[in-house]
Amino acid sequence: MSHDHDHGQPHGHHHDHDDEHSELGPMELRVRALETVLAEKGYIDPAALDVLIDTYQTRIGPRNGAQVVAKAWREPAFMDWLLRDATGAIASLGFSGRQGEHMVALPNTPTQHHLVVCTLCSCYPWPVLGLPPTWYKSAPYRSRAVKDPRGVLADFGVTLPAETEIRVWDSTAEVRYLVIPQRPAGTEGFSEAQLAALVTRDSMIGTGLALSPGMPGTPGTPP
Repeated sequence: MSHDHDHGQPHGHHHDHDDEHSELGPMELRVRALETVLAEKGYIDPAALDVLIDTYQTRIGPRNGAQVVAKAWREPAFMDWLLRDATGAIASLGFSGRQGEHMVALPNTPTQHHLVVCTLCSCYPWPVLGLPPTWYKSAPYRSRAVKDPRGVLADFGVTLPAETEIRVWDSTAEVRYLVIPQRPAGTEGFSEAQLAALVTRDSMIGTGLALSPGMPGTPGTPP
């Protein structure tokens, strides 16, 4: 499997408060220091970086991916297209761009569960999932996901039947993956919007499952 990862992507943005640095790892600190130097030399605009980060983290987040999954759950023809040509199917909904040029959809089934990791850095499908979470970039996740995927899933509160095969996929600069979680039971007749509300970011990485109707945390469900 190719590991020609793209290490040139921004992993953070400018902050004015040094006290936040105590919570950052060595790589994040180096990125922040580099951004500061580049900003001081006038090579980058911190405000523009903030807009970029906000776009992917707040406005996009995992909502685009949730729409893709919900449409695939409702429309078999779209699911077929997604499995044949994920890049084209996703682009048909208006979700495309850098970090999402070559997409592959991985459908979970009762007998097979997919888990995505990037073992060398943090390659991630930005157009459909937004920015990668901190744990996705961490060394423990990147190493343990390959060596002990069941243990990693257990850390996320996911326990699968012993007979369920777990397949781990290494995301690269050439290929990004989108897990299609299993559709929860009891959602017959749900609208696309109602289904999308059940799709979580973690379920599209493989570290979680889609929410079931009535579960705490599901939009419209009392706490």
